[in-house]
Amino acid sequence: MDGTTGTSIPAGDVRLVGDLVVPADARGIVLFAHGSGSSRHSPRNRMVAEVLNRSGLATVLVDLLTPEEEALDDRTGELRFDIGLLTARLVGVVDWLATGEPAGRLPIGLFGASTGAAAALRAAAQRPDQVYAVVSRGGRPDLAGADLARVRAGTLLLVGGLDEEVLRLNDLALADLDAGARLRVVPGASHLFAEPGTLDQVAREAAEWFVGRLPG
Repeated sequence: MDGTTGTSIPAGDVRLVGDLVVPADARGIVLFAHGSGSSRHSPRNRMVAEVLNRSGLATVLVDLLTPEEEALDDRTGELRFDIGLLTARLVGVVDWLATGEPAGRLPIGLFGASTGAAAALRAAAQRPDQVYAVVSRGGRPDLAGADLARVRAGTLLLVGGLDEEVLRLNDLALADLDAGARLRVVPGASHLFAEPGTLDQVAREAAEWFVGRLPG
C-alpha cells in the first residue's frame, strides 16, 4: 500500500495539502470532504479511510482551506460554512484526480462529514460523469440546496439515531435526491459517532456502498 503524506494538490488558483493512500490494485478512489472546523487529520475520517483502504479503495484526505484561510477560520468560523468555496475546492481536486496523474484513472467517490457533505453533493452535481458515489456521515445535505436534485451519484446518508435535528434535515434532503439514495440510521449514535461501535458501522457501510457503486 502506497501512502503519500503532504501531497500538493492543485485546486483552481490555490494549492491544497492532502494525504493520498493507494492500495495495490485499487478499484476506486474516495475523496474526503471534512466538516466544520476539521481537517485531514480528523481521527474519525482517518479511521474510515483505513477501512476503505483495506477494502481496496484509494483515499485522499485533503485540507480544503489554505493555511492562511484556516487561521482566519479559526478566528471567525466564517469559511467552514462557505459551501460555495468548499465545493469549488472539491471540484478542483476531482478534476485533478480525473487526470489520472496521482493514482491512475480510477472511478471517484466522495465522503463528506457535516458541512463537507453539502460540498460533496454539490461537487457530485457539477461533475456527474466523474463522481459515481457519495457517502455523508452526520452531514448537512440540506445545505446543498437546489443541487440535490441534480445529483446522479449513488448517495448514502448515514445519521446517528440520537442526532435528531440532523436526522430531520437528512430526511427532508432525501426527498430531493435521486430515487437510488438511501438514508440509514445508526442506532445509539450521536452527531460525532463517539459511542462504541458506531463509527465502525459507519466505516463498514461506507466501504460496502463505495465497493458496490464504483465501477470496476
